[in-house]
Amino acid sequence: MNPPIAHAELIATFRRSEADAAHKLGLIKAAAHKGPKAIQAATETAAKAAKRRDSFAKKLGDLGVNLKD
Repeated sequence: MNPPIAHAELIATFRRSEADAAHKLGLIKAAAHKGPKAIQAATETAAKAAKRRDSFAKKLGDLGVNLKD
């Protein structure tokens, strides 16, 4: 079953936030050699990105759209 067209923008936003969260998690590894402050900043940024991703996933779930395959 295809999700309604009205949800397409929200799905696209979720996909972008999902990719952004994965990218931010990768930045933690890159910041590892720069010191504890850089690691802390990268960790906080990754946590915010994951929170945004989870928020969009919840909104989609409330609308009855399941993106898990």
